[in-house]
This record gives sequence, structure tokens and C-alpha cells, in this order.
Amino acid sequence: MAYSEILLDVADSVATVTLNRPAQLNAYTPNMGRELHDAFAACDADDEVRAIIVTGAGRGFCAGADLARGGGSFDREAAAEYQRPAPPADRPWAKPPRSIAPWDVRKPIIAAINGPAVGVGATLPLQWDIRIAGESAKIGFVFVRRGVVPEALSTWTLPRLVGMARAADLLLTGRLLSAREALEFGLVSRVVPDPELLSTARALATEIARDTAPVSVAITKWLLWGMQREIDLARADDLDARAFWWTGRQPDAAEGVRAFLEKRPARWSMRPSQDMPDFLPPPDPCGDPRRPSARGAGRRGGGRRPRARSCGARRARSRGRGSGRVAGSR
Repeated sequence: MAYSEILLDVADSVATVTLNRPAQLNAYTPNMGRELHDAFAACDADDEVRAIIVTGAGRGFCAGADLARGGGSFDREAAAEYQRPAPPADRPWAKPPRSIAPWDVRKPIIAAINGPAVGVGATLPLQWDIRIAGESAKIGFVFVRRGVVPEALSTWTLPRLVGMARAADLLLTGRLLSAREALEFGLVSRVVPDPELLSTARALATEIARDTAPVSVAITKWLLWGMQREIDLARADDLDARAFWWTGRQPDAAEGVRAFLEKRPARWSMRPSQDMPDFLPPPDPCGDPRRPSARGAGRRGGGRRPRARSCGARRARSRGRGSGRVAGSR
């Protein structure tokens, strides 16, 4: 896919995705969203990519949705750029399936937030793994000030990051918060001088690429996101123990210990594209809660499990069984 609104550069096992509409403060468009998802899918499939940085070109991260259509900017039904295969008649708000969701990308995604991050520019980084802000960053969930509601799962992700009280403060007022306040709230993990933002993000991504086992990182990321949906402590404990038991029997665990004892860099042999355990479900573009398969503890070298079918295919299959909807789909 040729990109017109983002840039993708890969160097030293780190992918840098740059939102690239600087004249519009990188205002978000449907095409930018498609390109971003395509870049994530490409990085997920490439074992040479170990971490991903997302930043904005120019003086801003992302000023939110492009409002060039004026009062109709949020009317997706009327906007030609949103015209895709029609959603079900009973769910006109339904989104088309994505190539991959950010939480299913098997590499850490780091947001390097430079300048304004407003609207979707604030909500998308909540779906990523690590957020770093420059000192001049301003973050705002301004939806209620535009007559709409927060999107991109932000009413699910934000309370988990900052707590219900602070999420209510931010979402119900739509106010801007400074980088320092974002750090105090736990919305970002670091605030650095603006000139040091990208180098700090690259140093963090390089540390991941250089010092960690790629399959261990991929499984740990899955656990971080998967456990947010798990309310049964016994099941959570079982999954955690199963993952540790499985990784402890793999070649990378033996190599990690040997490298530590011998005081040398580890030489990891396992790859996320082919060596993930089969008890982790495949990515689900419909957003269904992910449940471990009943096939046991998994195996190395079994190949990557096939992706789930599209939401439309699932609906068709469900209707054939007498059900007209997919539980948990968005």
C-alpha cells in the first residue's frame, strides 16, 4: 500500500510511523486511519520490526478529526470518504473490520506525543502501549465540546489508565491538560523536553529491540491487554501460569539464562510470526473478548493461527444458526 498521509521508516529493528499532514496539524482522515492500520499490520508481520513509534510531523501530533466539511464533519453516513460496504441495517454505526487492532499487534507501540493531541489524536494513543510526551504537548478529549461523544474505545481505555474520577474530569469537561498534568494523571509515562522527545522514544524502542525476547514481549503484551477483559481471577491466574510454564520450556528461556550468566547479549531464536503458543486466540477484528483455546498449553513451531474471519462473515454464519448479531462486536 502506498502511503500519502503517513510515513513509515524502519531502521535498526524500530519502525517509525509519522502522521504526515503537517499543514493541518496532522488532522485525522479516514484515509490516514486506513494507512495507519496497514502500517501496523505490516510491522506485525515483519519479524525484523521489534518496536513501533508513532509521532506527528511538524509542530503537532494530531489535531483531531479533519473538520473541513464543517458542520457535517462527523456525519459519516453522508461523507463519501466513509462509504464502504454497508453495515447491518440494525447497526448503522458499525465499523468495518480492521486489518489488525493495535492491541493485537505483537510489537510494543510507543506514542511520541509532540504538541497538540486532541480528539482522535488523544484517544488513539490510549489503544497503544506506552505514551511519552514533549513538554509542549496539550492533550484534550474535546468531544462533548463538539456535540459528539468520545470514541476509539476511550470510555473503556481511559478509566483503566487514570481511574474513573479523572476520566470523568477529562471526558465530561473536554478540557485540555498539559503534559505535566498528563504525567501526574498517569496518562503518559514520561515527559521530556521537546527536542529530546523522538530520541527518548527511539532509545526506549531500541532497548526493547536489543535486550528483550520478541516472543516473550508479544505474549506479555497479549497478557496486559487480555487481562483487562478478564474478571475471573482463577482464569486469569491459570492463563498467567500457563504462559509462564510454556515460555519456560522454550529455547529463548534457556538462551536468556545462559546469556545472563555468561554476561553477553542473548541470541533469540524464536519469532512471533511462527512461534507463538496456540493457547492464545487469534486477533479478532470484531472485538470479541479473547478466550484461550481449549487445546492445552500450545506448542512451538505450529505456525501462526489463521486470523478470524471478517465481522460480516461471522454475522452471516450466526444468522444461519438463528442469531442475528455477534456478541461484543463493535
